[in-house]
Amino acid sequence: MSSHTSKGSGKGRAQITPGRAGIAALAVLTLVFIFENTRPTKIRLLIPQVTMPLYVALLIAAVLGGLCGVYFARRRKQRAP
Repeated sequence: MSSHTSKGSGKGRAQITPGRAGIAALAVLTLVFIFENTRPTKIRLLIPQVTMPLYVALLIAAVLGGLCGVYFARRRKQRAP
């Protein structure tokens, strides 16, 4: 019988770091905030005024903000020496 212990780089195992825990907590709080605000609201940006639930507008803004964050983080990572 052989015992298999892996002491590699840990790529196969997710580690909970303070940064990851903070991001997870922030994501949960954001979702709670979004889904607590369900009343209809009027929104006007570049198109005529529309009425939609506030949580939809908040969710769209959160997703767009997350995508921008990922984009700029990848750009910074590529430019780093």
